[in-house]
Amino acid sequence: MSDLFGGGLPPVRKPGQGGGEQPPAAIDAGRDAPRPLADRLRPKELSEIVGQDHLVGPQGSITRMLRSGSLGSLILWGPPGTGKTTAARLLARETDLAFDQISAIFSGVADLKRVFEAARMRRAGGRGTLLFVDEIHRFNRAQQDSFLPVMEDGTVTLVGATTENPSFELNAALLSRAHVLVFKPLEPEAIEALLKRAEETVGRPLPLDESARLALVRMADGDGRASLTLAEDVWRAAGEGEVFDATALQEIVQRRAPVYDKAQDGHYNLISALHKSVRGSDPDAALYYFCRMLDAGEDPLYLARRVIRMAVEDIGLADPQALAVCNAARDAYQMLGSPEGELALAQAVVYVASAPKSNAVYVAYKAAMRSAKESGSLLPPKHILNAPTKLMKSEGYGDGYRYDHDEPEAFSGQNYFPEKLGRQQYYQPVERGFERELKKRLDYWAKLRRERGEP
Repeated sequence: MSDLFGGGLPPVRKPGQGGGEQPPAAIDAGRDAPRPLADRLRPKELSEIVGQDHLVGPQGSITRMLRSGSLGSLILWGPPGTGKTTAARLLARETDLAFDQISAIFSGVADLKRVFEAARMRRAGGRGTLLFVDEIHRFNRAQQDSFLPVMEDGTVTLVGATTENPSFELNAALLSRAHVLVFKPLEPEAIEALLKRAEETVGRPLPLDESARLALVRMADGDGRASLTLAEDVWRAAGEGEVFDATALQEIVQRRAPVYDKAQDGHYNLISALHKSVRGSDPDAALYYFCRMLDAGEDPLYLARRVIRMAVEDIGLADPQALAVCNAARDAYQMLGSPEGELALAQAVVYVASAPKSNAVYVAYKAAMRSAKESGSLLPPKHILNAPTKLMKSEGYGDGYRYDHDEPEAFSGQNYFPEKLGRQQYYQPVERGFERELKKRLDYWAKLRRERGEP
């Protein structure tokens, strides 16, 4: 099997062959260094990049730029394994620019100065430079600003690659001088095309049945490089005539972790999807995103806190029990731990997604807070102020206060707002869930106020 990967795999010894070390001469015999399958299959033309037809297809953005003969600075944004580095290399070849590459992880100010000076010398000799900066978002603001002069005077055509949202991670000044191109996660069809290309290169089919092949495509998670790495693992593990099913495949490759960074876009995308699925009353979608986050290693207590927030923001008094259910689920998780306690959190997710929805309290809170900030330190009306001293009584504190329990229907209807502010209405319950009953009460009390001539 070693020849399947261009000499990249060591020969497998059969029982009884012995296991002594090879002599130095064998090591220095001039064999090619091992090359991963993903490197061997790296496209040699832009049109060979799979899954990015909106960029490199006949009417793609990059294709049109090259056709016009004008290539400006670019920011390539997308998840790993979607072709960003390959596209940058091929752009340099298509435009006859000198290609220089640095990584923001390993480069500092001295490296940037060296690269810029080399580009200036090339420019003086009549050749431009395409500078590819991998992980460009890793540069700090000052380092990003250092690119501006060499971009403006044409010393370099910058092509930066990032897996993070450029709007958040890159300077506005840098973004204004570059065009952002979005690389999409590879669809299953694109992953399948890569696997077929790999089979042609290796010269044998992947030893997987249909279900295992579909599972491998899913495991790649839209990452072309990962799909080829997984394929290599399968070929290495397969014996003569052996074909793996989905269960065996999982044991061999130990399932690649989902693409998810708890401090970056993957985290915020999924929690946003979970919250909006709850708000949209779709318990199935909510449970799916909840499980996606758990599967990716999210802290269950973080999810518990967010579900509690959903109960008060999106359900409120339409179902007052929602908050109690969510708090109880958090307590149950803290008592049981993982994995048993996660079922309690799942129950809370389904409950809040299925509950009647109202943001009336949330809206009322924000409106009341605006009034509190804008109206200053207004004194409450004197009839609801305490009067512990004779002086305060003489000033009218507490004068005219009516004790509601002594009033008809235990309701006086007095005004409790500052006189200069006047009566306000912040909370307007909706006609859903328990708030329907609250609305009836508030409407009835408003009717009593009118009948009794209260403001």
